[in-house]
Amino acid sequence: VHPNVSQGCQGGCATCSDYNGCLSCKPRLFFVLERIGMKQIGVCLSSCPSGYYGTRYPDINKCAKCKADCDTCFTKNFCTKCKSGFYLYSGKCLEKCPDGLEANNHTMECTSIVHCEASEWSPWSPCTKKGKTCGFKRGNEVRVREIVQHPSAKGNPCPATSESRKCIVQRKRCQKEGKGKKNREEKRKKSNKDESKETRQESKGRAARRQNREQRENNNKTQPKKRKAPNKEQDLAPVDTAH
Repeated sequence: VHPNVSQGCQGGCATCSDYNGCLSCKPRLFFVLERIGMKQIGVCLSSCPSGYYGTRYPDINKCAKCKADCDTCFTKNFCTKCKSGFYLYSGKCLEKCPDGLEANNHTMECTSIVHCEASEWSPWSPCTKKGKTCGFKRGNEVRVREIVQHPSAKGNPCPATSESRKCIVQRKRCQKEGKGKKNREEKRKKSNKDESKETRQESKGRAARRQNREQRENNNKTQPKKRKAPNKEQDLAPVDTAH
């Protein structure tokens, strides 16, 4: 072994030197060169740092650099995250998104343009005027719909969600709420009163009939039976004066 090569290294190195750092790594670790000023030092890491991607070989695992505009990548030609000022599209970093796509400044990706979508119109509401449905001839009726898909930055804007139109109804008088309620209350009280009166009259009639019946029965029990009057025609039979 070369005098500058040491077998008792630290930090995951399998072999190392005092001047160049790690020369090889332990199994499953990645070897990468880090620049410190004009000097490059070898280090062994469990995963590759930002701007690098890992490649595994039978003898050594290495970290290779991504493209200059790529922050993280899967391979040299397939980026997974772009550096500031670039937008990711199909593994590439672009300054401007292709036609039919728009730049998403939140994810820094080129995404499909989303247009607004609205639901079907609701049925027309009853014809009203100043919140009332009576006391007028001409009023307004409305219908509404909901937004089911909001648009993206370049998508078509949403349409109106409500419509109004003139309407004509058969004029009718509005019943005052207090008066109508009072009339209903009076009718209810009168109905209850009539029912109570009728019930009392029926009870009095039944009581009177029962009392008359009991009185007749008592009279029949207390009065003596009348004797049968003699037949005057028999008592005044003609006398035979022939003798």
